[in-house]
Amino acid sequence: MINVLERITYYRIQKKWTEYQLAEQSGLTQSTISSWYRKNMIPSIPSLEKICNAFGITLSQFFSTDEEGFSLTSGQKDLLREASRLTPPQQLALIEFFKTL
Repeated sequence: MINVLERITYYRIQKKWTEYQLAEQSGLTQSTISSWYRKNMIPSIPSLEKICNAFGITLSQFFSTDEEGFSLTSGQKDLLREASRLTPPQQLALIEFFKTL
């Protein structure tokens, strides 16, 4: 079973966001997010949707435990489509660029 709060923390750390930055990006209050951790509460589905939108992922991706069930957002599909048109050296340069963000 997936620990929702651990998963949120994982994605937040991947983005190098504080709880405050996650609150700003998701449209939720920092006190709401903090209370989930203090009280060990699971966010509501609408709140979790806002969190997923902030991370740029779908609920399906959030709850996915393997790569097979993984679905991409339309923005992610667009990025992959455009990246596939690049030459291999350009793709490597793009990957390095993303790592610096």
